[in-house]
Amino acid sequence: MTANNQNTQIADLSQYGSGSYLASDVTVLLDIVDKDAIADVPVHQKEALIQSGQRHYSDMLTLEDAPSVMHEQLYIEALEQGKVRAATDIANLAYTLQQIFQLNVNNERPLILVSLVRAGLPIGVLLQRALVDANSSYALPSVHYGISIIRDRGLDPVALQMILSRHSHSPIVFVDGWTGKGAIYKELARSLEAFADPNHFNFANIFHQGKGAIPLLTLADPAGVAWLAASEEDWLIPSGLLNSTVSGLISRSLYTEPKLGLHRSVFYDNLIEADHSLAFIDCIDTTRRTLSTPLQGLPTYKQPRYQTADLIETLAADYAISNRNRIKPTIAEATRAILRRDPECILLASAEHPDTVLLRHLCAQRHIPIRVLGDKILPYQAITLIKQRGADE
Repeated sequence: MTANNQNTQIADLSQYGSGSYLASDVTVLLDIVDKDAIADVPVHQKEALIQSGQRHYSDMLTLEDAPSVMHEQLYIEALEQGKVRAATDIANLAYTLQQIFQLNVNNERPLILVSLVRAGLPIGVLLQRALVDANSSYALPSVHYGISIIRDRGLDPVALQMILSRHSHSPIVFVDGWTGKGAIYKELARSLEAFADPNHFNFANIFHQGKGAIPLLTLADPAGVAWLAASEEDWLIPSGLLNSTVSGLISRSLYTEPKLGLHRSVFYDNLIEADHSLAFIDCIDTTRRTLSTPLQGLPTYKQPRYQTADLIETLAADYAISNRNRIKPTIAEATRAILRRDPECILLASAEHPDTVLLRHLCAQRHIPIRVLGDKILPYQAITLIKQRGADE
């Protein structure tokens, strides 16, 4: 790329929006398209098309409705229950990042947070707010972007190149909300293989933790694949209970061929009155500022441990599931699967765990069977199994 092209690319980034977040919180590198131009595909039809191989999930969208009154109430209760833990986790993550990068970044070469749309966006915004907090002991120059990653199709290469062109001397950390089976980690690793040659111009941007070390940060890492995580527990992360209304009103991303531009997304302007995105950020960020507990440096891992891989294989065998994409572990992923997929049943570690109240409510509402398996599915508290469908259904 020529210097002139780089300058043009830098100028272009200012044109992109931030969803319903503040412009200082994030720049979302997605092509926002009119939702009226996107076909609203019913869930049962989408499942049949996906499982028959006729369509990829990222080629279709089931448009979101506003959450029900009960759903909203359960989210609010989860936020009240989990705000101190979430704030503490964000503070510890920011402190750990500051300890790792303080000698290598500055205002001219800031740390680049790249959140994976959508679950990574709220976590990335919270980290960005923490790192730019001049009153904290872990302030660090940073810039935050959101880009799309799609299973089987990878990280949006156009968006990534835009970031690399603008920040050619900065380290990048990828941010997600949680890990389930580790599928997104594998997708990220595959997408970054092109930069793995130490002679590649952008090798140091990506592999600053060593060759092959994928710098993925998450709030929770039950799968054991993240480079840095606040914990490995499956807990009730409040932002995991909602979809667009806690993720900047941005839809799940839609695939675009790289030669045609950025991955696409819909902005749900019809859900503005139901939007919790900024309120969620403000709640956790305000709580973080009032914490009095000592900061904790968190461990990092250069290689994935895949600590739940055997469990996933056992479940696949027990339920005759050949496509592992039908298994959705973690409270957050199990909840989202109920909201936008077609579940066969829900597996719980405990019948009365307080973190699965919303899941159990949704199951009762939709008459979805629940099976309590106890320690057999730990460390996961919940797993949704997606119903198998044929193309003719």
